Amino acid sequence: MASLSIYLFAMGGVGLAIAFLLGVVHTTVLAVGRPGVRVPAAGLAGASGGTATLSLGGGEREGSLSYRTTTTPGSIAHGFTWLAFLALVGSLAIRAYLVGRGPWGNMYEFSIAFAMGIVGGYLYLAHRYPIRSIAFLPLGVALFLVGYAATLPSTIEPLVPALANPPLITIHVVMAVLSYGIFAVSFGAAVGYLVQGTEDRFAWLPSHKVLDEVAYRAVIIGFPIFAALIILGSYWASIAWGRYWGWDPKETSALVTWLIYAVYLHARNLRGWSGRPSALILVVGFAAVLFTYFGNLYFSGLHSYSGL
Repeated sequence: MASLSIYLFAMGGVGLAIAFLLGVVHTTVLAVGRPGVRVPAAGLAGASGGTATLSLGGGEREGSLSYRTTTTPGSIAHGFTWLAFLALVGSLAIRAYLVGRGPWGNMYEFSIAFAMGIVGGYLYLAHRYPIRSIAFLPLGVALFLVGYAATLPSTIEPLVPALANPPLITIHVVMAVLSYGIFAVSFGAAVGYLVQGTEDRFAWLPSHKVLDEVAYRAVIIGFPIFAALIILGSYWASIAWGRYWGWDPKETSALVTWLIYAVYLHARNLRGWSGRPSALILVVGFAAVLFTYFGNLYFSGLHSYSGL
């Protein structure tokens, strides 16, 4: 069964690579076919293409342009995205069965789970919002993580004593997977917003209102999960190391990351900080997420031995 897990991982990686490349083609086709021309419209384009109104937070807001959101490469890319997601889920499910816990006890397993979280977060939001034209951004990050995982040992090793708590490692890391993944989608939406601008420069991108809404919704989902991650991690630290907080590099970077997203939520509601400044905060926030993920590999601390 271990071989099947690796086979599904490889399938997921290939599917993700194809989805990413087709996503780039999809965006290019939209950009070439619909250059930066604003077209007044009564609503926002729906996920399946054409012009439609989009319900945001219980009410309908009017969009500023009409654009196509679906192309043949885009539709095929979406199919491969689902294939990649299901293959990665299958790979980790088999791994979980073999190890008898959450399948993320080392960097190989967690990198796959991180990529799966990003793809899952994108698919969830893409079902609700017309964001396929920026799909290549979160999918590109997920593809990088899968490529990184492919360079790591895939052998199943026993957990070190401090991590030998199957319920806590399962819950704690799944919170990281969910929050990191959804933050990656908010990053993609923020980059799209910075490119689009409040003038809606490009007809092939979602309007700035949609991008802002997607980024905000993603943080609203990910922020409390990330907060719970820190709280549960502190509880686990008291069991494993005898203290709730020790300013370990990973603990510290996680706290800084949480504070950055807290600043974003506050800033978005301030007149002078909404829009572009808030989007920039999200870019910084995801950089902090990546530092939290990789930083322990370069700074010694209690998390370094586990690769997590």
